[in-house]
Amino acid sequence: MARVGGRSTELVTFSGLPDDGEHVACVLPTGPGVTPLVRLHSECLTGDLFGSERCDCGPQLDEALAHMEKEGGTVLYLRQEGRGIGLYNKLDAYVLQDQGLDTFEANRFLGRGSDERDYGVAAAMLHALGQTRVRLLTNNPDKAVQLRAHGIEVVEVLPTRVYLTDENARYLSAKAEIGGHTLNALAEGVS
Repeated sequence: MARVGGRSTELVTFSGLPDDGEHVACVLPTGPGVTPLVRLHSECLTGDLFGSERCDCGPQLDEALAHMEKEGGTVLYLRQEGRGIGLYNKLDAYVLQDQGLDTFEANRFLGRGSDERDYGVAAAMLHALGQTRVRLLTNNPDKAVQLRAHGIEVVEVLPTRVYLTDENARYLSAKAEIGGHTLNALAEGVS
């Protein structure tokens, strides 16, 4: 057991998942019969831990945990650094971004896919938790598509806020234009 804010939280680990990542679920209790709010959060060492302003990962994780503290739900913390290309490749992609490539181009330049994340592992985690009907907190439509393909009923998609800064404007633009992310929610920061 852990605590998020003032709420008791269960940290759940898994074995036998479709990949070998050490993924974890942070589960805060919801009321009976409530469809849980779920956030699939891909690990981002630079944003989640070091507060990098190149991305919006840390603020999105904080927002998800704040929602869960209020109403309960589940954050799946997925070991899929750098859109699934790993930490070292992600750091190499940062260098390429400094030279003018966007985040997706940088991944491809490194011989990787634009986005290699497979949310089948998230679906397997949700099935194991008995959460087969969810409300999804995301701006990424691919998450809902993949969950549905793996037997999870996504009854509602709720957008996260848009954490726009001077440092991440280009990154967010690429997420919207290339990655298809819905970034029309109320923006925080620079307009």
